[in-house]
Amino acid sequence: MNRVQSEDFPNSICAVVSQKNQFAPGVMNRSFDGQGQALAKASARAVLAGELHPNIGGARFFHAAWYDANFNNIHYVLTAGGNAFYEKRRPENVTSPNPLPQTE
Repeated sequence: MNRVQSEDFPNSICAVVSQKNQFAPGVMNRSFDGQGQALAKASARAVLAGELHPNIGGARFFHAAWYDANFNNIHYVLTAGGNAFYEKRRPENVTSPNPLPQTE
């Protein structure tokens, strides 16, 4: 939702989610059911209702938590669901340069 509200990204959820290289190839075309589908639907409903993780702040970027991005302008704010969320900052303003421990 931070991206949807940003001037730097498309202004709809569908346009943001479908941007090139946002997800691994084929992820957006896979079907799923059971517990994963229920969790995805509940998460989508919560986000659409305005719920955000309290630590997400203004973060507009993320990558898999295991990935070593190795850039000097990444300020991590949250690791949840296997993803590390971050803000891009001037290097001198980065105080959290490494992914944080997993939170749920």
